[in-house]
Amino acid sequence: MGKIILITGSTDGIGKQTAIELSAKGFHVLIHGRNGERVEKTVDEIKSLYSNNVDGFVSDFSSLNEVKNFAEGIKNKFEKIDVLINNAGVYMNKKVLTKDGYETTFQVNHLSHFLLTNLLIDLIKKSNDGRIINVSSIAHQNSQLDWENLNAEKFYEAYYAYALSKLANILFTKELNRKLNGSTVTTYSLHPGVISTKLLMQGFNITGASLQKGAETSIYLATSDNIQKYSGEYFVDKQISQSHSITYDKKVCEKFWDLSFEMVKNFLF
Repeated sequence: MGKIILITGSTDGIGKQTAIELSAKGFHVLIHGRNGERVEKTVDEIKSLYSNNVDGFVSDFSSLNEVKNFAEGIKNKFEKIDVLINNAGVYMNKKVLTKDGYETTFQVNHLSHFLLTNLLIDLIKKSNDGRIINVSSIAHQNSQLDWENLNAEKFYEAYYAYALSKLANILFTKELNRKLNGSTVTTYSLHPGVISTKLLMQGFNITGASLQKGAETSIYLATSDNIQKYSGEYFVDKQISQSHSITYDKKVCEKFWDLSFEMVKNFLF
């Protein structure tokens, strides 16, 4: 059985480009999106290009129940997952709470990936070289971690919420690496670059580098040999880089994990 790679948020932007290029390399790619028509269109497009194994899944990450159902669908169909690329992301210009009661940016960009990863971890452990790749952003460097405002309880500002969610991706990566110590699974986070995506235009009204450039580091981390010793690290341009100083504080990582677990625990069992 060939390597199976699941990429969340892969019907457009960096996620879709990542899926196209990994399919070109011969991997069995699993497409995910929240819109069924776009998932089907992306699957058909990749199949027409490479005739490789491609499957599509629909799940709205603003619903933790949908994330759980998504994971169940994966587990029912596949015996293993070799690489999970947690790529899906949103930028919300105004505060919107999900039906789970969480601020949408925080839930979609962090909590749903935290839940999905934990639901699929046993499947990933069945790979002899399982990898979990969390797409963060350089925006995390501007985050101000306020434990009393994780859910925008005190105030909401769009960039602050986005930066916090991207910091969360790295804190999650660091603590997950510690929890996976001794297993065959490794985990990495990355900044893809300032890339011309729908999110960049929506959030910042600017354009950036190509989608090909944006997919480079995710593909590198998914496919390169001999990077397992760098598990837990943050990458920029395929190189280890320094993340926010707070991400190296084990107690902060542990606390953030525990709070995240409390928020999703009803969907873990």
